[in-house]
Amino acid sequence: MPVIPSSKPYRIGRSRTGLGLFATKPIKKGAKIIRYIGPMLDCNKKKDDAVENKYLFQINKRWTIDGSVRKNIARYINHACKPNAESDVSSRKRKVVIRAIKNIEPGEEINYDYGTDYFKEYLKPIGCKCDACEKKRKKQRAEARAEKQREKAKAEKKAAKQAAKAQGALNGQQVNGHALNGKIPAGKSAKAKSATTKSARKTKQTRKG
Repeated sequence: MPVIPSSKPYRIGRSRTGLGLFATKPIKKGAKIIRYIGPMLDCNKKKDDAVENKYLFQINKRWTIDGSVRKNIARYINHACKPNAESDVSSRKRKVVIRAIKNIEPGEEINYDYGTDYFKEYLKPIGCKCDACEKKRKKQRAEARAEKQREKAKAEKKAAKQAAKAQGALNGQQVNGHALNGKIPAGKSAKAKSATTKSARKTKQTRKG
């Protein structure tokens, strides 16, 4: 790992994605943090254009910095969708400087947006692990859990309602069953009793005659 002078406001340390660059001193908004350095590749030359690695920083259509060299400390700076720094590119000078776009406190990881092309090629396939994307995924997982709980409660309520309805129907069948087994339902007892009395009287009168 490269040795960094104590006068520099940063250090290399462990981050969520492996290694990263962290502030060791307060860095004010707008301050130059570090320069992105490495051999200059001429894309008009087949040999240079054939170079492939994750640390290539394109300045313009012709020139690209190969930042894979060990002395390029800036290569340890990770991508963030909501960064605290940015890349200041000077095509004329063929120079790239990383500057703070927010006040950065000691202990904070320094990051900048790598750009759409890099994101699509290297980060999107594996999923971006920056703080903003992690928070977004955490929120989505929480919302999914809440929705699952709502659906579960809805299903349980529906099942309870159906069970109550079924129980009510069963109770009704039991009442009708008792009536068919010889028990006289309420409301018909007086009429049935009167019919029985009349029948008895008729039988008695017949016998008397």
